[in-house]
Amino acid sequence: MPNVKLFVNETHFATAREPLRQALPAMREMLCARLQVDPAACQLAVIEASGPEDQPPVNAELMLLPATARTPETLRATGAELRAMVEKAAGLHAAVRFITLDPATYIAMK
Repeated sequence: MPNVKLFVNETHFATAREPLRQALPAMREMLCARLQVDPAACQLAVIEASGPEDQPPVNAELMLLPATARTPETLRATGAELRAMVEKAAGLHAAVRFITLDPATYIAMK
Protein backbone atom coordinates (compact mmCIF):
# COMPACT_ATOMS: atom_id res chain seq x y z
CA MET A 1 0.00 0.00 0.00
CA PRO A 2 0.15 3.42 0.34
CA ASN A 3 -3.13 5.05 1.20
CA VAL A 4 -3.00 8.73 0.19
CA LYS A 5 -5.59 11.33 1.11
CA LEU A 6 -5.26 14.82 -0.29
CA PHE A 7 -7.27 17.10 1.98
CA VAL A 8 -8.03 20.37 0.16
CA ASN A 9 -9.40 23.35 2.05
CA GLU A 10 -12.97 24.05 1.02
CA THR A 11 -12.05 27.57 -0.15
CA HIS A 12 -9.79 26.06 -2.86
CA PHE A 13 -11.57 22.78 -3.56
CA ALA A 14 -13.59 23.91 -6.60
CA THR A 15 -10.49 24.95 -8.54
CA ALA A 16 -8.01 22.36 -7.23
CA ARG A 17 -10.13 19.19 -7.36
CA GLU A 18 -9.94 18.41 -11.06
CA PRO A 19 -6.23 19.20 -11.57
CA LEU A 20 -5.40 17.04 -8.55
CA ARG A 21 -7.67 14.23 -9.79
CA GLN A 22 -5.90 14.30 -13.14
CA ALA A 23 -2.51 14.12 -11.40
CA LEU A 24 -3.43 11.04 -9.32
CA PRO A 25 -2.20 8.45 -11.87
CA ALA A 26 1.24 10.09 -12.06
CA MET A 27 1.37 10.34 -8.26
CA ARG A 28 0.47 6.67 -7.95
CA GLU A 29 3.13 5.71 -10.49
CA MET A 30 5.79 7.68 -8.62
CA LEU A 31 4.76 6.30 -5.21
CA CYS A 32 4.73 2.73 -6.49
CA ALA A 33 8.23 3.13 -7.92
CA ARG A 34 9.70 4.84 -4.84
CA LEU A 35 7.96 2.64 -2.25
CA GLN A 36 8.19 -0.59 -4.25
CA VAL A 37 4.49 -1.44 -4.29
CA ASP A 38 2.05 -2.70 -6.87
CA PRO A 39 -0.50 -0.14 -8.17
CA ALA A 40 -3.35 -2.42 -7.05
CA ALA A 41 -2.23 -1.86 -3.46
CA CYS A 42 -2.66 1.93 -3.67
CA GLN A 43 -5.62 4.04 -2.69
CA LEU A 44 -5.63 7.75 -3.54
CA ALA A 45 -8.36 10.32 -2.88
CA VAL A 46 -8.98 14.05 -3.12
CA ILE A 47 -11.15 15.17 -0.22
CA GLU A 48 -12.73 18.53 0.60
CA ALA A 49 -11.92 19.66 4.13
CA SER A 50 -12.72 22.54 6.45
CA GLY A 51 -9.98 24.10 8.50
CA PRO A 52 -8.39 27.33 9.63
CA GLU A 53 -7.14 29.59 6.86
CA ASP A 54 -3.61 29.65 8.34
CA GLN A 55 -3.06 25.95 7.55
CA PRO A 56 -1.60 24.81 4.23
CA PRO A 57 -4.45 24.70 1.68
CA VAL A 58 -3.57 21.10 0.78
CA ASN A 59 -2.59 18.46 3.31
CA ALA A 60 -1.38 15.14 1.91
CA GLU A 61 -1.52 12.26 4.37
CA LEU A 62 0.16 9.06 3.30
CA MET A 63 -0.34 5.88 5.36
CA LEU A 64 1.89 2.92 4.66
CA LEU A 65 3.28 -0.25 6.12
CA PRO A 66 6.96 -0.27 7.10
CA ALA A 67 9.56 -1.95 4.90
CA THR A 68 13.32 -2.21 5.09
CA ALA A 69 13.79 -0.06 1.99
CA ARG A 70 11.51 2.69 3.38
CA THR A 71 14.19 4.52 5.30
CA PRO A 72 13.61 8.01 6.69
CA GLU A 73 15.71 9.38 3.85
CA THR A 74 13.67 7.53 1.23
CA LEU A 75 10.42 8.72 2.79
CA ARG A 76 11.62 12.34 2.97
CA ALA A 77 12.66 12.27 -0.69
CA THR A 78 9.36 10.63 -1.68
CA GLY A 79 7.45 13.19 0.38
CA ALA A 80 9.30 16.06 -1.29
CA GLU A 81 8.50 14.64 -4.71
CA LEU A 82 4.85 14.11 -3.78
CA ARG A 83 4.60 17.66 -2.41
CA ALA A 84 6.06 19.07 -5.63
CA MET A 85 3.55 17.11 -7.70
CA VAL A 86 0.61 18.22 -5.53
CA GLU A 87 1.72 21.86 -5.54
CA LYS A 88 2.22 21.85 -9.31
CA ALA A 89 -1.22 20.33 -9.94
CA ALA A 90 -3.14 22.41 -7.41
CA GLY A 91 -1.14 25.61 -7.67
CA LEU A 92 -1.23 25.73 -3.86
CA HIS A 93 1.16 25.15 -0.98
CA ALA A 94 0.96 21.60 0.40
CA ALA A 95 2.04 19.82 3.55
CA VAL A 96 2.91 16.10 3.44
CA ARG A 97 2.70 13.70 6.36
CA PHE A 98 3.62 10.03 6.48
CA ILE A 99 2.00 7.67 8.95
CA THR A 100 3.57 4.24 9.38
CA LEU A 101 1.04 1.58 10.31
CA ASP A 102 1.63 -1.36 12.63
CA PRO A 103 1.65 -4.50 10.45
CA ALA A 104 0.57 -6.63 13.42
CA THR A 105 -2.68 -4.72 13.80
CA TYR A 106 -3.32 -3.54 10.23
CA ILE A 107 -6.23 -5.28 8.50
CA ALA A 108 -7.42 -4.56 4.96
CA MET A 109 -10.44 -6.16 3.34
CA LYS A 110 -10.83 -5.26 -0.31
